[in-house]
Amino acid sequence: QALAQVKTIDCRIYCEPLCRVRMAAPGASGGEVAAGGKKGTWNPKGAGPAINRRGSSKTTNNSAGFAIIKTEDSSAKPLANDGPPPAQPSWLNKQCMGLKEIFLQPLNVLLIFVPLGIISGKMEWGCLVTFLTNFVAIIPLAAVLGSSTEALAAHVGQMLGGLLNATFGNAVEMIVTINAIRAGLVSVVQQSLIGSILSNLLLVLGMAFLGAGLVTKESTFNAQGAGTNVSCLVLSSLALTLPTVFSYIPETTEEDGVMLSRIIALVMGFVYIAFLVFQLRTHADLFVGEENEEEEEADLAVSTAILMLFGTTVCVAYCSEFLVDSIDEVSEQYGLPCSFIGLILLPIVGNAAEHTTAVTAAYKGMMDLALGVAVGSSTQIALFVVPFSVIVGWIYDVPMTLNFQAFDTTVFLLSVFIASGILGDGVANWFEGLMLCSTYAIVAIITWFIPAAKEGRELMGIPGGGFTPTVFV
Repeated sequence: QALAQVKTIDCRIYCEPLCRVRMAAPGASGGEVAAGGKKGTWNPKGAGPAINRRGSSKTTNNSAGFAIIKTEDSSAKPLANDGPPPAQPSWLNKQCMGLKEIFLQPLNVLLIFVPLGIISGKMEWGCLVTFLTNFVAIIPLAAVLGSSTEALAAHVGQMLGGLLNATFGNAVEMIVTINAIRAGLVSVVQQSLIGSILSNLLLVLGMAFLGAGLVTKESTFNAQGAGTNVSCLVLSSLALTLPTVFSYIPETTEEDGVMLSRIIALVMGFVYIAFLVFQLRTHADLFVGEENEEEEEADLAVSTAILMLFGTTVCVAYCSEFLVDSIDEVSEQYGLPCSFIGLILLPIVGNAAEHTTAVTAAYKGMMDLALGVAVGSSTQIALFVVPFSVIVGWIYDVPMTLNFQAFDTTVFLLSVFIASGILGDGVANWFEGLMLCSTYAIVAIITWFIPAAKEGRELMGIPGGGFTPTVFV
């Protein structure tokens, strides 16, 4: 049932469908209905109430001196919100909606290359086919792995969620690192890690600034949060530069460099844990952007997210193993420089989804999200994945050190210097994005022309060989 109250001094009152208002004419008695019971009549203050044939009547007085007669219509239908609340989707429907949101993305069309890459490696279709199919297959797998990690992190606290994102968010780089270290490709690991940092810090950030420049003249972002990430990158560049300089000191041995790198890796890991506490707990307000978006309720259950993580990780492990094993033959047979593979191509594998996210967010005006993806990913790789690679080499007894050679450390140091100067003012424009992209293009061109020096796997005590990583004297 619906009640309507008319508050007007106009005698011409038009009643709503769910309410009938009748007003008695002047001088009418309490039980009379003026004008033959027609709608729109009026009743001065003090007159009797009009009678509704279908229900009872109520009379109230308003400030204008008119008696407002509210009638209840027994034939009126109840309002929509008077009924029972809508039924909540079942657990199975929520899982289906969550999986649909993850897999129905344009980039996931490339998932067809996952079985092709595994089959090509098992059936030995050739080094080039194996390299290309597995290279393309890891790109959508990285996106699915990131989405599954976010779904799992939504069920835990902020601190544990940050640790999960730091671990599984870089799972592709970590799996490729493990397989490459087991194969003795230390230079490929070093260059791929430096390349991941450079691609995020120069290419992704530059394209994000260019994308935002297509929409607006200048874009603002949280300079404090970006400055903290850049400070962590400066620390990591120092941790990579000093072991490289240490290797040129007379009478220093390779064993000294390995032990020094392991100690520094432990320190960097401790700094990263402290950075997570600083970012997520004690100074979380410094990293809050202007886009105050409410967190969406997680659709995937914990069990579903864990199964997704497990299945995707297994696929990434298979594809990355075949990819790493084909690098030697591809470099030798087709003349593709190993430095270019490690510094430029392999970083694209793990960062393709992040590239798309950052550029799309910047184009939509969410610059803080774009910087969190670009600069934040660089910080995670520098302070977490790089020390992780040294620890993995320690476990497999492979001399994985922080001596990243002169060219790699110089490029890293200069890139951090350029990024810190651009991010310092908290304002972005398209020209700054063009400078960052141009810097990355220069690095890629130089990398193509770096000659490879002969160095077999036997130098690391690993059978087989033929790989020729870059050596600078």
